[in-house]
Amino acid sequence: MEIKRLDKKTFSGRKFTTCYKTNGYYDIHETDSGFQMNHVPFGSTVDKSFEDEFFGSWLEDPIAFGAFDEEELIGFVEGSIESWNNRFRISNICIFDDAKRGTGIGTALMDAMQREALASGARMIVLETQSCNENAIAFYRRNGFSIIGFDLYSYSNTDPQQHEVRIEMGKKLK
Repeated sequence: MEIKRLDKKTFSGRKFTTCYKTNGYYDIHETDSGFQMNHVPFGSTVDKSFEDEFFGSWLEDPIAFGAFDEEELIGFVEGSIESWNNRFRISNICIFDDAKRGTGIGTALMDAMQREALASGARMIVLETQSCNENAIAFYRRNGFSIIGFDLYSYSNTDPQQHEVRIEMGKKLK
């Protein structure tokens, strides 16, 4: 496996689909003193997926790294500085083959992106995940990220009922 910087001209606009399995979600609900977050099992494994594209136009100056097995792209990470608040946002990180998750590929990609974030002078690295992506949340925590916020209605007015609440995670660099 080799980590290489992805060429923006080659990959820009290319669509990809990522899939993951989850056994539960984090229920975030209001309490008298703020909010509470509890893990709730689904009862059976749920398959989730989403579609996106490389180098999204909303990113300020994106960079990406790919993990390659020979010439096959098996995973990637993408991010960009947010100059307005001097944070570096990871917009995507994924390993395409479920069987290759947990083998160190994600950590190698995260390390490459963290080096870029540090070189950019960003004060913090941030990312978004969903309350139902428990494996991603655990991975980010293992890599030094903590939950810094959430948005109960980022994707739709029924996010809490769909158990898919946006969670922001971050890691201070300075």
